[in-house]
Amino acid sequence: MEIMDRLAIEAAEASVHAGYPEGAEAVLIVELDGETDQVEREFYHLQRGDRGFGGLRSARGESDEQRLKIWKGRKGAFPAVGRLSPDYVVQDGVVPRGKLGQALGEINRLSRDYELRVANVFHAGDGNLHPLILYDGKQPGALERARNWPARSSVLRRLGGSITGRARRGHGETPPTCR
Repeated sequence: MEIMDRLAIEAAEASVHAGYPEGAEAVLIVELDGETDQVEREFYHLQRGDRGFGGLRSARGESDEQRLKIWKGRKGAFPAVGRLSPDYVVQDGVVPRGKLGQALGEINRLSRDYELRVANVFHAGDGNLHPLILYDGKQPGALERARNWPARSSVLRRLGGSITGRARRGHGETPPTCR
């Protein structure tokens, strides 16, 4: 299970045209695997879970080509943000799965408050998140502002999570230097 927010979707769509819904604030990508009957039951329950959220739409990858394109968009989200910003800092962190929505809300609020655009990519199944803090390294002080953005650690700790990896810088459409 993976989650991508609006900015990550925008970048991935511009890069690979994965077919994510236009105008969506976020997408949850779930891949089910197993016997046909089991997968049908799980998909039914997954769709029923959507009903508690306004504006949700379930879509099904009907072909291997479509499924692979959905995953290509997700896997290419990091380098694709280079279409939105020349530079970015990625933070690896984790929060309890039940707090992912709250974490996204806090990150979005701080993004607005500090006037930094942030694209979010989460491993929803394990609560692992990767805010990509966008900046332009040609602007004086921009890298320091991105590195010192309070959501990089305070939000995670406040929600019962922690930083799980060191921050990494990325540029343009090249992958981050370390994984």
